Amino acid sequence: MKKTMFFKLSIVVCLIVALVVSAASEGPNFIFNGFQSANLSLDGMAVVTPNGLLQLTNETRQRIGHGFYTNPVNFVNSSYGVSSFSTTFVFAIISEYPNLSGHGIAFVVAPTRTFPGAQPSQHLGLFNDGNNGNTSNHIFAVELDTIQNLELKDIDANHVGIDINGLTSERAATAGFYPENNGTLRNLTLISGQPMQVWVEYDGIHKEINVTLAPINIPKPQIPLLSYSRDLSSVINNSSMFVGFSSSTGSVSTSHYVLGWSFRLNGQARRLDISHLPKLPRKKQTSKFLTIGLPLISGGVILLVILGIVHVVRRKRKFAELLEDWELDYGPHRFKYKDLYVATNGFKEKEVLGSGGFGRVYKGVLPKSKLEIAVKRISHESRQGMKEFVAEIVSLGRLRHRNLVQLLGYCRRKGELLLVYDYMQNGSLDKYLFGETNPSLNWSQRFRIIKGVASGLLYLHEEWEQVVIHRDVKASNVLLDSELNGRLGDFGLARLYDHGTDPQTTHIVGTLGYLAPEHIRSGRPTTHMDVYAFGAFLLEVATGKRPIEIRGMTEDVILLDWVFLCWARGAIVDAKDPKLGSDYVVEEMEMVLKLGLLSSQSNPMARPSMRQIVQYLEGDTPMPEMASIDTSGGGFEGFDDLAMSYSSLDKALAYSTSSFVRGFAHSSDAQSLLSGGR
Repeated sequence: MKKTMFFKLSIVVCLIVALVVSAASEGPNFIFNGFQSANLSLDGMAVVTPNGLLQLTNETRQRIGHGFYTNPVNFVNSSYGVSSFSTTFVFAIISEYPNLSGHGIAFVVAPTRTFPGAQPSQHLGLFNDGNNGNTSNHIFAVELDTIQNLELKDIDANHVGIDINGLTSERAATAGFYPENNGTLRNLTLISGQPMQVWVEYDGIHKEINVTLAPINIPKPQIPLLSYSRDLSSVINNSSMFVGFSSSTGSVSTSHYVLGWSFRLNGQARRLDISHLPKLPRKKQTSKFLTIGLPLISGGVILLVILGIVHVVRRKRKFAELLEDWELDYGPHRFKYKDLYVATNGFKEKEVLGSGGFGRVYKGVLPKSKLEIAVKRISHESRQGMKEFVAEIVSLGRLRHRNLVQLLGYCRRKGELLLVYDYMQNGSLDKYLFGETNPSLNWSQRFRIIKGVASGLLYLHEEWEQVVIHRDVKASNVLLDSELNGRLGDFGLARLYDHGTDPQTTHIVGTLGYLAPEHIRSGRPTTHMDVYAFGAFLLEVATGKRPIEIRGMTEDVILLDWVFLCWARGAIVDAKDPKLGSDYVVEEMEMVLKLGLLSSQSNPMARPSMRQIVQYLEGDTPMPEMASIDTSGGGFEGFDDLAMSYSSLDKALAYSTSSFVRGFAHSSDAQSLLSGGR
């Protein structure tokens, strides 16, 4: 009898253990049709809205948001490495502008819910420049990327990618889906503001990852957008991993939302109930400006109407713009003059950030988005070539690099062109080098700025889809962000051409002291002329002196001459900025000064490329030994007679000591010629 009872009890215990083991092997199985009562861990900008939306970022620039399931997930399976899993979620990206956003959403499997040191923008709040791509990250992600970044080898600005330990996707495809009974991909726009659904599935037995995307109103397509064979055992090898979402913004105000989420380990994720998902917020409607008030008395109606009509006519004239048919294609990149007028308080004097040969630059805050901007006003007397010029401006608006100031768009009105840039909090570099009010930068900050500008120029010359020649590299066009990182700005003179083609001859433009001799002679813009200007930039950052210091009608100091003479007598470091004192790295200072001389050679073919310059600055390649170069006409061509033997034309436009040319160089006509826009 006792044996029988013991036997029955053993069976019951075994059944209970089996059920517990079975439940454990199934793992987490949750579904959130809205997140009002969801078990989530949030940080950064992430919040759950009152109606149940998971809002990862709001309309704040350069910020991060994370939303993770609170409990860890054990993906490790003793039989075949990583267990199969399936997840689906509905998302939406709402941007201030139809064709601009920043920067996307990622579904993430990671060993932690927080990411100390992670950066916004291109890193999506997951990585930074130092750890992006490290195998020690143990992060699997599926990115919904809305910005093309060539540094990360992005295929376009609207793609889905499978990421392992970094944001250089292992597989990527333009956002879209394959409808039923149709093998043709139908494109989707991630930043359309419309909700879309994503399915991510990993087959632990066959080691295959499938990612599918579709509009919210259609069932899951049979054909996935992405398929990738990869064993995740080396990536997801921790028994306590976390699943969730990460997002970040860049220079454009963007809200990233998740409306619903379902996840299951060792099984198919349950279907979301689309009808019960929370509603997205409506876009803010711009209120109409009322020009005619309600009549106070019946007898004054006619008078008020007349006054209203006069007001409207005057206002239309005040904010009148040039708008031609060809500009309709550039709608998202064209700003309304009225918005820029309001943003800058009517272009008031107190909003002026700086001025030069091209016009004034004003600080502004866009009335709707509260985005801080810088507006540059350029006069354009002739309409000839304006279509091509605006086309280039719009193309330059697609540049994306951490060391370039973002060009957001433009506006045309009467006799002027307005260029709209991202605002840089700390202003231009020249104010820190030469100004008396701003504190001086230490050497570490200067060297970081130099490397940043070099990286930005390399991107322009070689890494973007076209070759971009800046044509006005100088300290006043290098702007500093909130962390004093250098960003090259002011693309009003930039020229573009396709890789492998020759640029066309154009007007001589630039700034006195930065103009390459061959550009003065031929007018043909090349990457070599940017290198020459960068050489002058290197010297002014290291020495704290301008390329040409005008001390009177009979005496000028040419910085290039002076640094060359310091090198010739074997004491090149003597040219350093005295304000640095002894707080600098001698080897770095010597390298920067020598690199400034190498980049300023009169023979353009003897100058290093920007790729070589970046390699020198990063220490990846040793600099050539200048002491062994023959200064009488070898590879260091032109330095033996730098101050004495330039051609007469070079002298007339740059370094001449004749009283006539010196007077011309001091005149407003000369500054207009050499600093003028197109």
